[in-house]
Amino acid sequence: MIVSDGVLPLPTQMLGHNADPASRASWMADQFLPPEAFDWALNAVVVRSGDQIVLLDAGLGLDPNLNLPRAGQLIKRLEAADIDLTTVTDLVLTHLHMDHIGGLLVEGIKEKLRPDLRIHIPAAEAKFWEAPDFTRTNMPDGFPAALAATAKRFLAEYRSYLRLFDEKQEVAPGVVARRTGGHTPGHCVIRIASGDDALTFAGDAVFAVGFDHPDWYNGFEHDPEEAARVRIGLLRELSASGELLVATHLPFPSLGRVAVDGDKFRWAPMYWDY
Repeated sequence: MIVSDGVLPLPTQMLGHNADPASRASWMADQFLPPEAFDWALNAVVVRSGDQIVLLDAGLGLDPNLNLPRAGQLIKRLEAADIDLTTVTDLVLTHLHMDHIGGLLVEGIKEKLRPDLRIHIPAAEAKFWEAPDFTRTNMPDGFPAALAATAKRFLAEYRSYLRLFDEKQEVAPGVVARRTGGHTPGHCVIRIASGDDALTFAGDAVFAVGFDHPDWYNGFEHDPEEAARVRIGLLRELSASGELLVATHLPFPSLGRVAVDGDKFRWAPMYWDY
């Protein structure tokens, strides 16, 4: 199940800070998007595998200091979908940016979680946030400090829940997390397979502009060149396999396939079947 955490308004420069401003503006116009800022989707995924219920990412949370009332909706929407937090056995975090972990820091949420909840992240991600490096990012003022503070608080509060892995971890039957790096050193993607069907939750490895311009650098990427390499490699994998893709910041419900289109990629969203 794909669940929306809401939307997060951000400057359009964040989609490609290494791009020529005129080219970026042209892409925005071609997509019928506003030129200065637009709403990024925030998506999470819930997976049932045998007797395990796995949550992929935890949303932004409801920090009143952020003044983002249209985001941080994940917990409320899980409840609306009759998903009780006490039944979640495993949580996989693609990385520790605050729009992926903030839901765990909402007052009263930790008390609702199982005491034996397993939170899976690559060891490289936990290590990075001990002394994060923002020198190659391109974020609005205040974001680096907020990201660092949120990750530090998360690691302090949930250290005993963490199940660290190096490169790959089977979280549940058919649910495998794989470290990609790039966006953050420990960023990971999660592949979900059942029979002949498979889906990859790509976290922040892929953004909407990444199909037409996979070499554009996102402002939140801590290693932009590596992030572009990861993005291109992942899109090539998915175009070859035909497997489904979901990503955090693709428009909800963010479910579709990838095709190669010359020296670019093409996003083919799924049609609703009801």
